[in-house]
Amino acid sequence: MPSPSPSPDPSRLAYDRAYERIARVCAAGGEPRQLRVRLLRELRAVLGFDAFAFLLTDPVTEVGCAPVARVPDLAELPRIVRRKYLTPVNRWTGLSGAAALSGYAPGARGAMWAQALAPLGVRDLASVVFRDRHGCWGFLDLWRYGTRAAARYGDGTGGVAGPFGPAELGFLDRIAGPVTAALRAGQAAAFTVRPPGAVRPGPLVLLLSPGLRVRGRTPGSDAYLAGLLPPKAGEAPVPAAVYNVAAQLLAREAGVDPHPPRARVHLADGLWLTLRAARIGGEEEPVTGRAEDREIAVTIEESTPAERLDVFCRAYGLSARETGLLGLLAGALFLSEHTVQDHLKSVFAKTGTHSRRALLARALGT
Repeated sequence: MPSPSPSPDPSRLAYDRAYERIARVCAAGGEPRQLRVRLLRELRAVLGFDAFAFLLTDPVTEVGCAPVARVPDLAELPRIVRRKYLTPVNRWTGLSGAAALSGYAPGARGAMWAQALAPLGVRDLASVVFRDRHGCWGFLDLWRYGTRAAARYGDGTGGVAGPFGPAELGFLDRIAGPVTAALRAGQAAAFTVRPPGAVRPGPLVLLLSPGLRVRGRTPGSDAYLAGLLPPKAGEAPVPAAVYNVAAQLLAREAGVDPHPPRARVHLADGLWLTLRAARIGGEEEPVTGRAEDREIAVTIEESTPAERLDVFCRAYGLSARETGLLGLLAGALFLSEHTVQDHLKSVFAKTGTHSRRALLARALGT
């Protein structure tokens, strides 16, 4: 008599069904913020977590921006972001798969755990990055509290789960592909023609302490910060994108990560902004005291055509040749016919040719 077939693993069935739901959400796509909200809802149903940070990233610098997040204590956000960027353990820039801090001994979990998470009562943190051959499009941190932290910060739905296990991390690995594609598609859809007469922002500056506390800002900054991270009614905007760029400057100075402290992010209606961080003072402007004690200036300004074009080509998955061709077309657009003719006359003179056809025939041998 044949032995009965083993019963399906109920946890595996739950993960399979959750994966199908998440794949449908990714296929439907949509505005990046709402897409991430829907994904978090599906993830929480199958994994369980108390807090989260789901960030888009600049595809080249991998610096975070435009977060969808819930943290235990908003007042601690500058310290959390600072330690996140200064901690190499499970840093999204070095991840090749989902990982959790519980996989390390307490003494090996890095400064973020010791100085930011453990004091808040966090029990574990799982991280996964969303990267493909065109760039890094985002990363996700999921936090689980201990019972005391859950009672203080939680909403009554968490705080009882243990550390993230292999099956849960395997599920995060499994969804990375469709989520990456959906995030990249969302960024591609953000490239729209700006409305006629749309206001173009001038450079804005925020001044931060070395601990990432805002000490000053130029007028008009709040309107753009609110666009990057919409605040709750009646509350001031949280400069989370500014914290991230400044924290990357600290990470670069500390040798943790070599990427430049810069991020390009879509605001609204086809407007892309570039955020950059730099220390106040330098060789051209001598200052006293240690470099790490100097304040940090974060500038916010409209992205240049070249900065936009790079993200556009990556978001649409253009090949190197297609990217080069688009660059040539863009360059031609910004050169007047008069300028082109002037350059051609010079080339004709230097090469002893008198027409474009003759010039190309000599240069290309055809």
